[in-house]
Amino acid sequence: MSSVAVIDYGMGNLHSIAKALQHAAPEVDVRVVSDKKSILSADRVVFPGVGAIRDCMHALQDTELNLVIAQVAQTRPLLGICLGMQALLTKSEENGGTECLAILPGQVKHFAVDLRAANGERLKIPHMGWNQVEQQDHPLWQDIAQNSRFYFVHSYYTEPDDPAIIAATTEYPEKFACALAKDNIFAVQFHPEKSQTAGLQLLNNFLHWDGHA
Repeated sequence: MSSVAVIDYGMGNLHSIAKALQHAAPEVDVRVVSDKKSILSADRVVFPGVGAIRDCMHALQDTELNLVIAQVAQTRPLLGICLGMQALLTKSEENGGTECLAILPGQVKHFAVDLRAANGERLKIPHMGWNQVEQQDHPLWQDIAQNSRFYFVHSYYTEPDDPAIIAATTEYPEKFACALAKDNIFAVQFHPEKSQTAGLQLLNNFLHWDGHA
């Protein structure tokens, strides 16, 4: 039986993502774990998260899970979700500037304060709700229709140094990267566990992915 480790570092709705993973692929052993050995013994790893990036980085450094994630990123399929995606980049503007894991070179930026739609309507921050996702070719989009809608909750977005690792974009109101892919790493800004059929399909695809594009 293949296994997936959901990293528990004290930030994120782990019950929700664990339940969604189990529903997406009942034959997979889903483990919510916080120790190095359990994480590194799993076939695949999910790095979720919600909240502030500074708290996230402190929690990872205090437990040395930052080193474990760096090792996972070199060795097996890794799925970053929401804050877990942002933490993979180099630096975030949040909390006055926070150094991140620097696994995917790039910056995490705050949406403009006075964000407006094309008709002049002011847009709320955080960006919250359903939005269409424009996919680039990748195995994790298998059996998911182009422009499917996924559920977002965030005030910051990622801007990778290399546009070639952008695996999907969405608009609010400008286009931004909402999925990144490099080698065995795939990361999404939206919450697949809250995105109904399309989200469950993405999780199923990840749980059967060998880490190759």
